[in-house]
Amino acid sequence: METLESLRAKLESAGDIDSVVKTMKAVAASNIGQFERSVAALGDYYRTITLGLAAYFRTEKWKDLSEGTNSEINSIGIIVFGSDQGLVGRFNDSLTEFVTQSKKELPSVKEVWAVGERIMLLMKDEGFNCTRLFAVPNGVEAITAMVGEILLKAQESIERGELKTFFIFHNQPKKVAGFVPVKQRLLPLDEKWQQEFEPVEWPTKKLPQVVGNSETVMMALIREFLFVSLFRACAESLASENASRLNSMQRAEKNIEELLDELHHSFHRLRQSTIDEELFDVVAGFEALRQSPK
Repeated sequence: METLESLRAKLESAGDIDSVVKTMKAVAASNIGQFERSVAALGDYYRTITLGLAAYFRTEKWKDLSEGTNSEINSIGIIVFGSDQGLVGRFNDSLTEFVTQSKKELPSVKEVWAVGERIMLLMKDEGFNCTRLFAVPNGVEAITAMVGEILLKAQESIERGELKTFFIFHNQPKKVAGFVPVKQRLLPLDEKWQQEFEPVEWPTKKLPQVVGNSETVMMALIREFLFVSLFRACAESLASENASRLNSMQRAEKNIEELLDELHHSFHRLRQSTIDEELFDVVAGFEALRQSPK
């Protein structure tokens, strides 16, 4: 049976949890802002790099960068961006399901590089060969170092002939709310990759030209393309993660507010009932004293 003391304790506990949820909600909202601004800025820069590559391929020929390696055609590596934080709903699970479904299109996946320990464990449960683990960046500033490390390891794997093709899998924020898992082909930089830039339209009527040494220009564009592709994938993943956490916190806040409201009503009803009982006892005692013989 509920007592005033037990209800008061529940109210205090629910109030403490409500404070924590509100704090986490504010943090998630703040993080979303910085990651969304980063994604927006990268979108403009990515567009610039794309135009540069499209302009180059209109005037210059570029050899298949995968030529000359000893890797097998079916040596595929995938890079999966997950989350190691809690309260993100099905963030990691839905991404794992998406990667698993993509096995039909990528039947020769040799290695999985996981960004986040939780996504790595889920991928292992699905039978993937997880060979590398990268820590999930805790902010925009930490993304650069992680991207540099991934690119270095990818270059080493290609040079050793272990892997030839790389795909990126991550969650991407929707325009309205929520997120959706997506994939992108990162490497090799072959003829198929070059054909992706053919539909790109030049924004002016003037014909683009390559200024300076063409190979130097191309290598600079390639470095920026690979860097921005990975950086954007990571930033979009982190934005999706915080959006998912914000939604979870909003649902939790609503549930806690409903619980607090119910507890307050129960507390007031019980206290009123206790007061009524005490008044009844006083009245009954007064009546008994009044009716007692003198």
